[in-house]
Amino acid sequence: MCCWPLLLLWGLLPRVAAGVSGRTYPHRTLLDSEGKYWLDWSQRGSQIAFRLQVRTAGYVGFGFSPTGAMASADIVVGGVAHGRPYLQDYFTNANRELKKDTQQDYRLEYAMENSTHTIIEFTRELHTCDINDKSITDSTVRVIWAYHHEDAGEAGPKYHDSNRGTKSLRLLNPEKTSVLSAALQYFDLVNQDVPIPNKDTTYWCQMFKIPVFQEKHHVIKVEPVIQRGHESLVHHILLYQCSSNFNDSVLESGHECYHPNMPDAFLTCETVIFAWAIGGEGFSYPPHVGLSLGTPLDPHYVLLEVHYDNPTYEEGLIDNSGLRLFYTMDIRKYDAGVIEAGLWVSLFHTIPPGMPEFQSEGHCTLECLEEALEAEKPSGIHVFAVLLHAHLAGRGIRLRHFRKGKEMKLLAYDDDFDFNFQEFQYLKEEQTILPGDNLITECRYNTKDRAEMTWGGLSTRSEMCLSYLLYYPRINLTRCASIPDIMEQLQFIGVKEIYRPVTTWPFIIKSPKQYKNLSFMDAMNKFKWTKKEGLSFNKLVLSLPVNVRCSKTDNAEWSIQGMTALPPDIERPYKAEPLVCGTSSSSSLHRDFSVNLLVCLLLLSCTLSTKCL
Repeated sequence: MCCWPLLLLWGLLPRVAAGVSGRTYPHRTLLDSEGKYWLDWSQRGSQIAFRLQVRTAGYVGFGFSPTGAMASADIVVGGVAHGRPYLQDYFTNANRELKKDTQQDYRLEYAMENSTHTIIEFTRELHTCDINDKSITDSTVRVIWAYHHEDAGEAGPKYHDSNRGTKSLRLLNPEKTSVLSAALQYFDLVNQDVPIPNKDTTYWCQMFKIPVFQEKHHVIKVEPVIQRGHESLVHHILLYQCSSNFNDSVLESGHECYHPNMPDAFLTCETVIFAWAIGGEGFSYPPHVGLSLGTPLDPHYVLLEVHYDNPTYEEGLIDNSGLRLFYTMDIRKYDAGVIEAGLWVSLFHTIPPGMPEFQSEGHCTLECLEEALEAEKPSGIHVFAVLLHAHLAGRGIRLRHFRKGKEMKLLAYDDDFDFNFQEFQYLKEEQTILPGDNLITECRYNTKDRAEMTWGGLSTRSEMCLSYLLYYPRINLTRCASIPDIMEQLQFIGVKEIYRPVTTWPFIIKSPKQYKNLSFMDAMNKFKWTKKEGLSFNKLVLSLPVNVRCSKTDNAEWSIQGMTALPPDIERPYKAEPLVCGTSSSSSLHRDFSVNLLVCLLLLSCTLSTKCL
């Protein structure tokens, strides 16, 4: 049974007005939509402390769930009944039955109640070694919450009805707190009355001109500006640097991205300078780093790309969302840059149906990093934040870092990836990338509910496997990515020959007979995929040579490109350090216009017996 400290001599006092315990909680979020349930939290060594402030005089419930539902959840219930505080550790089984945990791992620190609110503070270990508790890691955590107007009794808490919900959070690496001056200047890059088509996926592009600065400035914070009610419609926003050789006529109107009639000026916008995704909040740069504006190397024109996700095909939607950039003349020591790493967004990224787990890898190769860094920064670059990105089938992402064949500390990971919660992760300690290092973006997918292949692509039903690295000092490298050889993927399903020259996209199969005149996509879907076949295919794909892109900021390529073999000594999958109980342990999101054309050109010289060069 938990030992309670003396809490304001509870046994001698009547109900009192809500106050503060004297403890500080640097992180705070609202869990419900009505302002009734606030959560504050703070990591304290191997423990994490929570503060719940809820508009009720009954019990409050809080916990962790693998899916955001009640099944297999780790739950704590507390309140103040008859002037005395209580806190109980519960769990639910797969049938959502609530049971009291025999190992009580939550410790009550403070509690109080008045006529309108209940406040409870408690702590627990990050890793309790209790099979009924969820370990808290750097991965996404799906917290669940509930409350009731009556306190829990001897029989346990009464059903909460509709007073419940879930929210994904990253409890151990939230946004770093920073105090910005109220007088800090900003400008908005926001769409104006964009009509959203009644289709599931739309990418809308709009060019903006950066305000003209007579001297260098630094952007030190970026916030999303999401139209109220469109929080689930706006899936992500990318900001690209464009060519400076334009006049303001390019600003006249936006256009659907990746459309044949899209303005040519948009094609010059290839360098990602910021990325935001659904569920994320504002991002503050570290005190020694900023996004540079006002110099010849800095953007004069930018492209705002907004991904709208409208799975219900709702009609008549008009959106006015974008980004707000806060800037200062107080110049910081370093200029920030962004590198997109992982898999090219391409149809050659293939995931079979019916797979409970499938792994894809995108390689930022030793050769690319060696050439780009040796040319500009042989002492290396310093990564301070990472955004990991996949779509609906994504279940986990890891950004692995290798040096001279030895695996270094993970740059970033999320083993419980939530498509609806994607934000930059601050690294607890900056990590240096040196010439000759290599990176692997490793993604896990689940396609058990899908009857056809999942392809790399822009739609949320298609997939991606990307990492966006925020680093300093800025160098001339914007993309470092790969894609597995497609011809050997097709050999796996029995394809022998394609029609040459390649004149259609997707290209067409010539033999054998069962695939004749089918596109390679249709052929892959026709193949009878079983779990066994899928596992064999996964093993093959992870061993295939890859086509590599190593792109400069002007969309030119470093000389390292084409087909390359993978390092032979990389362990797959990543093996985490054993857990010690009781201790803490484009492009795209998408601008890869040229990839399909590039691969088609490569295929012109391909046969099934030789590799594309």
